[in-house]
This record gives sequence, C-alpha cells and structure tokens, in this order.
Amino acid sequence: MTIPPHARGYEDFGGRIGRTIDDSTPEWPPTPTAAPGSPNIVVVLIDDMGYSDIGPFGSEIDTPNLDRLAASGVRLTNYHTTPLCSPSRAALLTGVNPHRAGYGFVANADPGFPGLRLELSDDTQTLPEILRAGGYATFALGKWHLVRDANLRPGAGRDSWPTQRGFDRYYGSLEGFNSFFHPNQLTSDNSAVDIEEYPDDYYLTDDLTDKAVSYIKDLRAHDADKPFFLYFAHVAMHGPLQAKESDIAKYRGKYAQGWDAVRADRFAGQLAQGLFPEGTQQVPRNVEPGFDVPEWDSLSPDQQRRFAKYMEVYAAMVDSVDQSVGRILDTIESLGELDNTIVVFTSDNGGTAEGGPEGTRSYLAEFARIPDPDWVGDVPHNESLIGSAQLGVHYPRGWGQASNTPFRFYKGQSFAGGVRVPFVLSWPDGLRKESGDNGVRDQFAYVTDLAPTLLSLAGVEAPTHRKGLPVKTFDGVDASPLLRDRAAESAHTEQYTEMVGNRGFYRDGWKLLALHPGADVDAPQWQLFDVRTDPTEIHNVAEKYPDKVAELSAGWDESAWANTVFPLITPTGLATRRPAEQALGRPVRILAGTPTLERYRSSKLIAYRDFDIRVDLDGWSTGDEGVLVAHGDPQGGYLLYIEDGHLVFGVNSFGRYDSVDVGPVPAGARSIEVSAVVAPHLRWNFTISVDGTVVGELLDQVQLVGMAPWTGISVGVDARGPVSWDLRRRRGPFRYTGDLTSVTYTPGPVGVPAAAVREIEREAEYAAD
Repeated sequence: MTIPPHARGYEDFGGRIGRTIDDSTPEWPPTPTAAPGSPNIVVVLIDDMGYSDIGPFGSEIDTPNLDRLAASGVRLTNYHTTPLCSPSRAALLTGVNPHRAGYGFVANADPGFPGLRLELSDDTQTLPEILRAGGYATFALGKWHLVRDANLRPGAGRDSWPTQRGFDRYYGSLEGFNSFFHPNQLTSDNSAVDIEEYPDDYYLTDDLTDKAVSYIKDLRAHDADKPFFLYFAHVAMHGPLQAKESDIAKYRGKYAQGWDAVRADRFAGQLAQGLFPEGTQQVPRNVEPGFDVPEWDSLSPDQQRRFAKYMEVYAAMVDSVDQSVGRILDTIESLGELDNTIVVFTSDNGGTAEGGPEGTRSYLAEFARIPDPDWVGDVPHNESLIGSAQLGVHYPRGWGQASNTPFRFYKGQSFAGGVRVPFVLSWPDGLRKESGDNGVRDQFAYVTDLAPTLLSLAGVEAPTHRKGLPVKTFDGVDASPLLRDRAAESAHTEQYTEMVGNRGFYRDGWKLLALHPGADVDAPQWQLFDVRTDPTEIHNVAEKYPDKVAELSAGWDESAWANTVFPLITPTGLATRRPAEQALGRPVRILAGTPTLERYRSSKLIAYRDFDIRVDLDGWSTGDEGVLVAHGDPQGGYLLYIEDGHLVFGVNSFGRYDSVDVGPVPAGARSIEVSAVVAPHLRWNFTISVDGTVVGELLDQVQLVGMAPWTGISVGVDARGPVSWDLRRRRGPFRYTGDLTSVTYTPGPVGVPAAAVREIEREAEYAAD
C-alpha cells in the first residue's frame, strides 16, 4: 500500500508498512558489531610513576606480571607524555594534543581560555566512543580527572564524565587523587557512591581491581564474543602514599642504602637490558634550587631511617599495582582470551618532587606552606604510621629523582624526568617478535600516538563527526609499524610541550627545553640537546648551535599557535575562577539524611573565611548522642558531637587533632552553633554556643585550605574517613540518635589576603594532578 503523505514517523524506515502486520515487513536498525576475532584492549595507566619503577625498566621492585608482559611484548624506551596528568589523560584518550583538547593544565582551574577549558568539547571524540561505535564494550576504572572540580557536584554538567564520553561502565574517583583507605568520594557510573564507612580491610587499588574483574566476568556471562576496552587508570602512585601493611613488610629494610645507590643500580640494570645505547650517562643529582637532592651519605642516621621508610611504602604500592595487573591478566587468561588481548602499561608523567626535600607527614598541608613556612610545619611524627591510613605522607624528592632514573627533574617539568615514562605493550597473537628481538624500541613516540595506534591494531575506523560536528583530527600517528619492526622509523617527527611556562620542542632527534624562568612566563632560557647521542639531556649545546635554537624555538611558537597554547598561564591566572562559582559560597541549609556533600562544594563554604554552623535540633533529650556535623577525614577536618551527654568540638589540623569538651548539653536544647573567625597566620578562632549562650572556645586552629578538608560535609554522622581516630575506634561513624532537623552553613567574608590565597590555590591545583 502507499503511505499517505500526512503520515509521520516512517521516513527512515527501510522495511514495508501495511495496515496490519501480516502485510508488513520488519526492519531493525543495525547494531555496532566488531569484526570476528577483534582483540580485547586493556590500557593500564599509572599516576606519577617514573621511568625506572618497574622491572622491565630497571627497578628492583617485584613486578613479575609486568615482566611477563614485557617478555611477550615490546617496550617503548623513548615514549613521551605531558608533564601533568589531566593533559596526559586527555591526549591519551583523544589522540589530540593536550591544549587543543582543552587541557593545558589540570582540571582544578578555570582560567577561561580555549586551551584551558578543562572539559572535553563536543567536537573532541574519545577512544572509547570510537571503539563503542566499532562494536566494543567499554569500561573505565580509577582516576578520571577530566572534569572541572566545579562540575563534580549534583546538578552540574556531566558532559565530560566517563559515561558521557564513551564508557558503558565507570567506577572510581573523578578527582586528581584520593586516600587509599578512606576515599573522599567514589563514583559508580554517573552517581556518587553513598557510603558511610569503609571496611577495616579496605584498600582502593583492590576495590578498583575487584570491579574491573567483575566487569569482564559480567560481560562474558552475557556475551561470549564482544571484545572489550578496559581503561584502568590507577590512583596509585599519586600521593598521599599509603599501602597495606602486608605489602610494606615485604620491603622493610630494602632502601637503607639510599637513593644514590638505588639510582646507580637501576641505571646499571637499564644498560644491561639494552634500554639505552652504549656510552649513555646518568645525570648527576639535581642541584638546581627547589629541585636539589642531597647526597645520601650527607644525611643524618635519623633522616636516612625515616626517608627509607617512605620509599618502602612507595615500593609496596608499585607491588600492589603489579598484583592488580596480575589479577586482570589471570581473569582474561581464564577465559582463554589473553593471547588475543592488547595490554598497554604506562604512566601519565614522571615521578614527583611534591614531598619537598625531606618528605611530608601531610600531603595536603604541603600545598599551603608557601605564604608562611611555620604555618603548619612538618612536625615530628610517629614513623611507624608512615604509609598508614592515619598519615597522608609523601616521599622526599630524592626518591622522585630515583624514580626518574636516569633523567633530570620531575613531574611538571618538560625535561625527560617529567615526560619520559615506561611503556609496555603486549599482544601475543598480533605482534609476534622475530628471533633475537628483545622487544626494545628506541624510536620517539608520544602519548597522542596511543589512540590511533590501538585503532589501527584493532581495525576500527574513527567516525568523522560527533553530535553533528566535524571532529578534531588526530595529532598522534599510528605507531604500529615500529611495534612490528624494530628497524622502522618513527612517523612522529616533532612535538611541542608546554606546562605553566615549562616548555619544550622535539624535532628529528633534537630537543629544545626550558624551565619556567620566573617572573616572565614568556622569557624561556632555552637549552638544546641532541638526544640521539645524549638521551639523558646532560650536555647543553645551545651556544654551539644557535641556528638550531632559533629554528626549534620558531617551531615551538608555530606549534603553540596551532594548538591553542596561548595565552601562557601565570600563577595569577591559575587562581582565576568563573564568576558563577561565587554561588557555591552562599548560605546553605542541609537537611538530616542528605548524602555527604561533594568536596569542592563543601570547601567553598569555609575556605579562607569566617563561617557559622548552626545545628537545629527538635529538643535535645538525655541519651541523645552522636555526631551532629563532620567535615573532613584523617587528612584534616573538624566535627561536633555529643557523647555521654557532653558536647565536644574537635579540629584535625592536617593530622594533628585538638578538641574541647564544653560540658553537658542542657535538656531541651534546640540550637548549637559553631562560629569560626579568621585569625592571623592562617588560623581560625572557634566559639561554641548552645541556644545563643557561649559555652566554649577552641582558639588558634590551623585553617584548612589547599584541597582540605578532603572529604565533604556530613550531617548526623562522621562518614567515610574519620576526623577523629580515637572517636572512630570507640564509636564508629557514630550516627546521631536524636532528632536532628538540619545544619545551616553561613559563610562570612574572606579574611585572608588575596595574594596568599592565590599562592595556596596555585600550589594545590598544581599538585592535585
């Protein structure tokens, strides 16, 4: 029959429409289906792991599963990434240069320029989006950090969240880092996980691995043929450094020899494995102010003992990551699919100097020491707690340079220590090595090459449009030829780098590099290296080849304009936020039963300012007890609770706890208030009132700023990480038993000078990567 012209809804139907089903022919829209035999793809991305931290790249740390991957696959020894994590993740997942993808910095700023959107744009497609359109199931675990922190809360845009960017399932932390024992907030698919207390044996790496294994098993129980893409972005090795005691015990006493000996042993191992050409030199210890590392033998015995403990924890975390990889491999092998699975293992940037010259008991406090070095201070702490849930430590930067053996500098810099990282790829069915091929590849490769390379290996074509818009084309190249042939030449012949003024430009074996010069972000002091003969960037030949410096600096400038690198960001610019965020600092009434507030939203109610908290009760009665309000965790926070009829207010100053018992609560009390007033030297003075009458005070308390408190506000319970260890041991989360109506926060004026705020926020944003 003929469909009448006024009919609607049949325009794109390819079957036949009659008046009844008996004279009609059905049609079903096609379902994306991968080609038979398509490989699974697993990408394991580590956070802040340097070049030498795994066995295949010279480490003494036990990594049998990564050794197994390297033995069956290839190692890219000249693989480069960006100096910080959000840019690296954006480049890895899109194949587009970081600024062009909108990530010229980490997703903890909002300067308001094209290269610094810190959200994925509609015309930027991702690897999981492409693979899903090609018939793959797609799963993401762990650290995401591609969402501006202002968009982590309910009601904000989710366009840059994992499940909006091509992943079928997601479980992990949207933030830049987290506690390994008490994560401040985990996200499952598109919602925060509302959890009150983590089990005693909880450890984040294990939790993420459990979920990854469950995703794979769940898929295979429902579909025997569909290939999958698993993106496992570990929160490790980012600070704070925390590990299970069973893993730490394995490395007790293993680092008493110090970082100089470790660097020497690792470099010898790298040379023995053929990772560098004969004649390569290891760089001396960093000596530049702010980057310098002392000789291990110059340290006191007490320093050596404590510093070694930090590295024991770090090694335990690497070991834990390897165990996680082993569980993933074993699961895939049990399905009979390991030989046809592409497995990639790499890091987002090099090892870090964030622990300072001597390490820190409080990773969060370290961000905020700039305006006043005595503000918190790294007071002596119980060394037996290093690596535990009670401290948020980070190692001294001497171990960061050991991590980056044999290179100079650290995460954040454009020199090799910041951007040259390990890379292992295994695919037994698809990449068979010839006899005598040790799998080492020394050709230049860059993080943007991963997406087009994986698509080429999998035989999946990238769409040309997304949401009706022409997509940004890849900046990376297909590196599969050099994976198959160790004599192949790299097609990636030039690459710019820029991160807060630290910049570099690679072209045909030459590297032009500059650290941030100081006051003028656009005044680079260029150094030139021929990395074909000097891969560790020791011999600056800028004066010898001024024409090459001019050529490459012009190339950097051209690339910068082509990739929205300008304007170059300054410290002041890093602290800039869009005016709409001021609404996050308005008074808010939080009803009892409200899930824990998100961290960034919570911080805007108290950071750098006076504030009042009012707890409304429906009349206190004898026997009512529990936490009224809590904000924070072991890394810093405060809480108000009633126990045995007494009202107590406590403050955790980045791991140092102080409290005041203000006495019995009057029968029938209906309102309890805490008022914070900014005091000099980044302090708060607190007063506590009941029904309008002042009953106590807690003075000269350290302000919690620079990413603290890490866990958001909870009403009627101390959820997730405990603000007070002693209270948690006695009473658990201590949910309030009486009638609690609401808690109201009324933020007051900012009382800290703007210059100090900018400095603290800059340091926090930089290290939050």
